[in-house]
Amino acid sequence: MLVAGIDAGSNTVKVVLVEGDKILAHRVAKAGASSVAVVNESIAKALKDHGKKMEELVSIVSTGYGRDNISFATSQATEIFCHAAGVVRSMPDVRTVIDIGGQDSKVIYLDDSGQVIDFVMNDKCAAGTGRFIEMLSIALETPLDEMGPLSIKATDEIKISNTCTVFAESEVISYLAKGFPKEEIISGVHHSIVTRILAMTRLRKMHGEIAFTGGVAKNIGVVRWMEKELGRPLSIPEEPQLTGALGAAMIALERIGKTEW
Repeated sequence: MLVAGIDAGSNTVKVVLVEGDKILAHRVAKAGASSVAVVNESIAKALKDHGKKMEELVSIVSTGYGRDNISFATSQATEIFCHAAGVVRSMPDVRTVIDIGGQDSKVIYLDDSGQVIDFVMNDKCAAGTGRFIEMLSIALETPLDEMGPLSIKATDEIKISNTCTVFAESEVISYLAKGFPKEEIISGVHHSIVTRILAMTRLRKMHGEIAFTGGVAKNIGVVRWMEKELGRPLSIPEEPQLTGALGAAMIALERIGKTEW
């Protein structure tokens, strides 16, 4: 019994194939100008690599920014429920999920059975999302994958006071012009995004084991600041970008009557 979960994000496309009780394949690819074309290519490649055909997929659930555009999906599911399902599958003791993606960020609260009881979400502003770090990495002329390692080398931080991404960019350029160490500016950028995420939780405190998912969870600088501010370690999946797609695959299984795997 073969199913697929597709998370069509704004920056990346994630595909997970599940057969029986195991993950058969997964792929992460840049969304590019046409996320639909990337989805088609990714799922075709994943199937081909394992000798499978599209006709063998009995359930396909799409989620994410571009879920409405996946015409061959048999159903859709919200990002909130997919991320929750994906985390519970891989880390059953987690009760709070922090997910920071390219265009939005969210904090999801789970009960003791792993069901969603509440969530808060930022999808109106780039501040507090992966896009914030991406834009400032351009201003800093630093590749995105070098931002985290540089950040943890800082012995101090430069506070980024602006909450607007455009003004924060001007602030960063100003600090560079004044000769401040790049690693200290980057540390300030990472601290800034953590502050914005935690501000989202002011009406409801995070509880239990906390998972950090999404592409930004691969940034060690953000992870370090998040752990420092929370005063506790975070649980991070082996591939944090796949959580939504994995959850979508789980929901695909549920929708054909398979509730355990």
